[in-house]
Amino acid sequence: MNLSKNFTLKEMTMSTTAMRLGIDNEPSLDVVVNLMKLANNVLQPLRDHMKQSIRINSGYRSEELNKRVGGSKTSQHCKGEAADISCDGRNTEMFNYIKDNLEFDQLIWEYGDTNTPDWVHVSYREGANRGDVLIAKRKNGKTVYERYGG
Repeated sequence: MNLSKNFTLKEMTMSTTAMRLGIDNEPSLDVVVNLMKLANNVLQPLRDHMKQSIRINSGYRSEELNKRVGGSKTSQHCKGEAADISCDGRNTEMFNYIKDNLEFDQLIWEYGDTNTPDWVHVSYREGANRGDVLIAKRKNGKTVYERYGG
């Protein structure tokens, strides 16, 4: 099932962890609707701009899968509102394009260094987007989030 021109439900729900652990990662219809909104309002416009594939590192996560990967109890991944994405060598460009051109709820520069994030987290909630821009860093073995100032 296509969620947008270039994004499918399969790639937004695929999880090797879920497969390995035998966890059901099938979304409800409400979650599929949210995934379509994310794909059409953020991911597809980003893909069109980048003119190359955007890799979905983590899309939808069932509650059980989210627990197993150590996700937040309030993770938007569980609602189909978030994706962790990367684009071969262009994560910084991707982050900046979303920040400067698209509507989003949260945009997070995930780890990496001051030049390039390891991946980008982006979420979208129709009619309720906060436009939060954050950086995730590890300090003393824990993830901390700071406001992005770049």
